[in-house]
Formats: sequence, structure tokens, C-alpha cells
Amino acid sequence: MIIDLLWLILGAATFIQITYLLFIYGKLSFQYRETRKTTLDHNQEGVSIIIAAHNEEENLRKLIPLLFQQNYPLFEVLIINDRSTDGTRLLLAELMKEFPPLRTVTVEYTPEHVTAKKYALTLGIKVAKYDVLLLTDADCIPVSENWAMRMTSPIRNNQKIFSLGYGGYHKAKGFLNALIQYETWFTAIQYFSFALWKAPFMGVGRNLAYRRQYFMDQKAFKDLWQVLGGDDDLYVNKHAKKNNTAVVIHPEAITRSIPKTTFKEYYLQKTRHYQAGKYYKTTDKAKIGLYAISHLFFWATAIALISITQKWEPIVVIVSIIVTRALLQFSTFDRAIKKIEGQKKVLWIMFFDLMYLSYFWIIGAKGYLSKTVRWK
Repeated sequence: MIIDLLWLILGAATFIQITYLLFIYGKLSFQYRETRKTTLDHNQEGVSIIIAAHNEEENLRKLIPLLFQQNYPLFEVLIINDRSTDGTRLLLAELMKEFPPLRTVTVEYTPEHVTAKKYALTLGIKVAKYDVLLLTDADCIPVSENWAMRMTSPIRNNQKIFSLGYGGYHKAKGFLNALIQYETWFTAIQYFSFALWKAPFMGVGRNLAYRRQYFMDQKAFKDLWQVLGGDDDLYVNKHAKKNNTAVVIHPEAITRSIPKTTFKEYYLQKTRHYQAGKYYKTTDKAKIGLYAISHLFFWATAIALISITQKWEPIVVIVSIIVTRALLQFSTFDRAIKKIEGQKKVLWIMFFDLMYLSYFWIIGAKGYLSKTVRWK
């Protein structure tokens, strides 16, 4: 009886996993056709590049000169100096002399009823010069001079409100960096795929664009002020719709951030991200959760059946199912990552698929239950 139940669960979990890998995530991997050629940009309205920074002097010293190398005719860079105690204020004063389109807003304190980054971003967005906003973080570097043009094109030329981009991490040696790369790819595959299915549910603040007027009309982060984090994914989750959101999947539209170098730092970062996830719409939590739960049941029942089965024939069947899913997952992820990154071969996907299983349920549960996470 128990064995029959385990087989039934394994079959259902396998069906769900294959459906996601082949059809849902396959929307990006197998159906999406990227446009590599630079198209004529008819509408070149101004763009405000906005960055909230708290004690980011060294990162801003590198980033700001690079931003002013963007191949776009009309833009400003607006830095919100959020309660910094390092040399950020002096650095910005120095750089404003060198780069006249650079503007700053200084936040001296944060009211008790709001979270710091949302408050800082709101102050900056209110005084932004242009209606098209392009957001990133102080430790992010655009990979090309066409980043601003690519990321804002759907808003300027196709009447979209939101433009979702990919925020990757710099590659380094070591197990932790490989895990970070895998998790970042998988997250991007999820939100790009659902957005392509006209069901957007999140974006990342490392690379996100939207209309300033829409932000103001929606009263900024209304109903989100008390939530720790979520200035990017929760804002998109609340307001992105099938007709007002576009994805930008192009090697020139990527930003890269400095990855965490210790497991403690990474743990705190992901706890913050998962903490915001509990405020997603119920349907969006179901979309993500169905894959995660079927993933857990797939491995749990497969391992349980192998351990209790006495005959080799069922073991061969189970191993065949595992191998089939692994090959499909490799094909789906490999194709998707090539489109997101431009080129990439990921030969260790199977290993990190198992790592992600424990990582998701342990850190995800901690983040979901946490009430003490903060930005900086």
C-alpha cells in the first residue's frame, strides 16, 4: 500500500516537473526568439538612472563614471545618499563637478513607520527629471554601453509600464559562487518565463525600469511600507500586468553585481529575499510553490522507492525517470541561460538541483517566518 502511494506521488510529481520544464520554463528556453540586432530607437525621451546608496563610496567611485559612458543621448544619474557615514557625500560633490547630469538627494533620517530603501527611493523618484526610470544598485555594473537604451526601449517605444531585466553576479572561484550563479539563473528563468506567458510576478531591483508617473499615480509603495524589502519584486508583483510588462533578454542589457563571499552574508541576503516572498499574490505563490513542492516530492519518493524496493526492475524504472528529468532540465536550463547570458555551458546543473532542494526549503522557510530582516 505504501509503495503504491509512493509510486502515485512520484508519477504526479514527475508530471508536474516535466510540465514546468518543457512548457512553462520552456517558453523561454525553446520558444522565445531573441533579437540581437540593434533596432532603430525612434523615441529617445529622457531617462533617469536611479540608485539608492548607503555607505557605498567605493562602489559609486567605480560605477558613476561608467554610467556616463552609456550610449544614450538624454539621461541623468540620480544618487540617493541614504544616511551614509562614509565619504559618499564628498565623493558625490566632487563627481558632480565632473559630470553635470549627476544629481543627488540626501536622506538624513528614515521615519519609523517605513523601511529605509523604499523611503530613499521614493524621495529620489519624486524629484527625478525624466518619466522613464531605470533602477540599479551601487554595486552593479552594466555590461555594455547600450544597457540604458536596451532596458528602457519597451517603455519608450512600446508603451509598457515595466521593463524586467537580468541582474547577474560576477563569476569567481569556489562552491559558493557557483551556487549563487545557479540560484540567480533559476530565479531569472522563473520570472522571465512567467512574464513571457503574460503572467509577470516579480523583477529585480538590480535591473528594473518603469514609468515615474505610474509610480506616483499608484501612491508609491502604498500598502508595502511596512514590509521589509520588496521595493522591487513586491512592487512589480502588485502592479505588473500581462499588457503593461515586457522582458529585456539581451547580453547588452545585463548588470553584474558583486557576489557575497561568505555563507553567512549569502544566508542573510537570501533570507531577506524570501521574507518578501510571503507577500506575493496567492496565485503567484502557488505558481512558484507548485514547482518547489513537486521538486521535493520527486526526489523524496524516488529515493524512498529505491531504498525499499527489493527488485532491480523497479529501480531501473526509477533511475530512468531521474535521468530523463535530468536531461530535460539540463536542456531547458542550458538553452535559457544561453539566451539570458549570451553564451554559457552549465554542466553541473544536476548537482545544484539537489543543493537547491535543501537550500530552498531551509532558507526559504527561515525567510518566510522572519520579521527582523532589514536592508542596511
